[in-house]
Amino acid sequence: MIPKPVAIVMGAAATSGYVEYNYGSSMISTPRTTQLAAITPAILLGTGFWAFTHGFVVGKARTKYAELAREDGETDVDERYLLPNLYVQGTSKHAMAFNCIQRSHQHIFETYTQAVLGGLAGMISFPISTAISSMMYAIGRVQLSRGYAAAEGDPKKRYEARFSIWMWFGFLGNVCFGLGSCGLIMAGKKKL
Repeated sequence: MIPKPVAIVMGAAATSGYVEYNYGSSMISTPRTTQLAAITPAILLGTGFWAFTHGFVVGKARTKYAELAREDGETDVDERYLLPNLYVQGTSKHAMAFNCIQRSHQHIFETYTQAVLGGLAGMISFPISTAISSMMYAIGRVQLSRGYAAAEGDPKKRYEARFSIWMWFGFLGNVCFGLGSCGLIMAGKKKL
């Protein structure tokens, strides 16, 4: 059985894709459609640059929490906190807080590739819907990562930001539009 939010997103994607595919070209001239298709890569490139800068947050946190761990008398701080370790071993409050910040960055890369590929494929047939979906992904991605980073060791707090759930809606939307666009191209109903 499909969870209700997934069914809602897939239904919304199908509906907006149908409307845009069947009626969008008559409402928007071809040069304007080409300009609209550039919105999705711009959003996704901006999200990628933000993900790069979010890595600096992790670097600062690594140093901060290693120092706090030393001050609190934790043992083997350098071996546990410093690179090349991705995550810190242990369950101290500093280890948990740092691991949430690290997770906020690592989590980005679990969905980013599919969101980008879906967005790039989807913009060919559905430039408006894919741009909206990509914007939802970007806003939600930033909010979810900030929520994770601010969780202070409690990953349940990652969805406390108002729009963090939008990341999943935008992600699924991009995947649906990308698959739909690929299907139209393979069926010969849409040309590149």
